[in-house]
Amino acid sequence: MEEEKTPGLETAHRAGFVNIVGNPNVGKSTLMNDLVGERISIITSKAQTTRHRIMGIVNTPEYQIVYSDTPGVLKPMYRLQESMLGFSEGALTDADILVYVTDVVEDPEKNKEYLDRVAAEKIPVLLVINKVDLLKDNAQLDELVQQWRKRLPAAEIFPISAKEHFNVDNLKARIVELLPENPPYFGKDALTDKPARFFVTEIIREKLLLNYDKEIPYSTEVLVEKFEEKENSIHIMSVIYVERDSQKGIIIGKGGEKIKKVGMEARADIEKFFGKKVFLEMFVKVEKDWRNRDKKLREFGYLE
Repeated sequence: MEEEKTPGLETAHRAGFVNIVGNPNVGKSTLMNDLVGERISIITSKAQTTRHRIMGIVNTPEYQIVYSDTPGVLKPMYRLQESMLGFSEGALTDADILVYVTDVVEDPEKNKEYLDRVAAEKIPVLLVINKVDLLKDNAQLDELVQQWRKRLPAAEIFPISAKEHFNVDNLKARIVELLPENPPYFGKDALTDKPARFFVTEIIREKLLLNYDKEIPYSTEVLVEKFEEKENSIHIMSVIYVERDSQKGIIIGKGGEKIKKVGMEARADIEKFFGKKVFLEMFVKVEKDWRNRDKKLREFGYLE
């Protein structure tokens, strides 16, 4: 005979959207990857590495957290950056919980207008002070906490080091506590809302950021034209777009050495990501001034 369940004792399922926002280069992507437990957002030491809004989904039987990593807030210089800013501003309007990330060197008054909007939010705001491993002592941290408490008085403050995984578990536990009661928004086996080929482009873009200097990586875009998956292997054909002929030469390098290095590094990470052998073809094409052309930005997924 089955034991009867007492009505009302079952724990309701929780689900919510947790949007991670902040200025460029404060560690948003590192934090996102730590919270999700997977390598979803690309991470380099250069600013503006995240161009899209990327979702990472954490599932347990009791809850579903939909994290969203957004591009760093910046004053746009061209159409691409306007689109990136749009992703960041949209994150303020559709979150259940807002995670505002700063670090130990950033001025609390940087980007005042955006911060004022965060301060006016009615939803829970968790202020994350990242990179505390760089501080000399607790006195410096106490001073920073006081500064931010004045700036965002309604926010809960979490000093962390995403790189060292310090205090991240406490942040995640608080996020779970704040989740509203909802059924899951995505399937319980979902890791992200992005298709597989999106992560190929992100991995290749990361290698471009790591292997080239100055404006070159910011002038590039990657498009996967072929993604053919078999049981034990994936065949990928990708195109790296640049804005000028001179940039094409720099990307390829003398005797094709530079592009070969990028391809080898990207293939190794793609194989790790998918757990399969990868055949990667890469081509370089010139698409003049693509960052200011709506048609190309739409093609690359930055505009609706």
